Amino acid sequence: MAGLLIALPGSEGHAQRLSEALDLPMAKVELRTFPDQEIYLRIDSEVSGQEIVIVGSLDKPGEKFLQLAFLSATARELGATRVGLVAPYLAFMRQDSRFQPGEGITSVYFGRMISGLVDWLVTVDPHLHRWSSLDDVYSIPTGIARSAEAIATWIKGHVERPLIVGPDAESHQWVAAVADLCAAPFLVLEKTRRGDRDVSVSRPAQDWRTHTPVLIDDIISTGRTMVEATKQVRAAGGPPAICIGIHAVFADAVQQELLAAGASQVITCDTIPHPSNEICVGPALARAALAQLSLR
Repeated sequence: MAGLLIALPGSEGHAQRLSEALDLPMAKVELRTFPDQEIYLRIDSEVSGQEIVIVGSLDKPGEKFLQLAFLSATARELGATRVGLVAPYLAFMRQDSRFQPGEGITSVYFGRMISGLVDWLVTVDPHLHRWSSLDDVYSIPTGIARSAEAIATWIKGHVERPLIVGPDAESHQWVAAVADLCAAPFLVLEKTRRGDRDVSVSRPAQDWRTHTPVLIDDIISTGRTMVEATKQVRAAGGPPAICIGIHAVFADAVQQELLAAGASQVITCDTIPHPSNEICVGPALARAALAQLSLR
């Protein structure tokens, strides 16, 4: 059985790296938007009998979901044996509970829709807080590519005496894994959230002035949590913090705010293309995708 990769717009880099790692060719696809914002697409490669892998980060999901849906439907109609999705960033994982009456649990609804479009899914470090696994949300086989090894490699190459810091309890899973790989100490701060842009974070209880704090969180969106954590770590003394985000959503001017709060650097993994990308998760994505492919 043969396979083809299709890149959603903006994810050509991820698709090309996967193409090289998995030895799968890229399909020729024409995908554009009409003046009325409707979508035109054409797959100009032989699809019949092929396993199709759509590669695309799902930041800005409102504009990307229909592209994914139409590509998947077209591939199936043209005879694809299976359609998989490699989404370095998976949207709609944060609304995992009904906090106020009448709210929609959008992680569940999005999971149902994606499960109806593709046969399997691979992503990088999804935001699993109240969900124990992706199986709680998705009815298709899923795989998770972990960024910890790539982050730890970057830290070991750039920071002499790191202290790995999690800005809140949700970050413990990533911080603990990176600290273990770096053989470095770690701590997790306490956060109180009062709104999307209104949070407070505790100050480190112990004096770590001989170490460089490296703050790690999965998603930097409005950045309120990371900004407050950076301020608290800076106020505790010691070197300026390095801030690392797995997913650079960056809804606001977060990078500048973090630097103003006392960070020396703001870097991210390359799940979402951004000038702050310095850490490549391509090898982890390729391993996770290979585990799902029927071609292996």
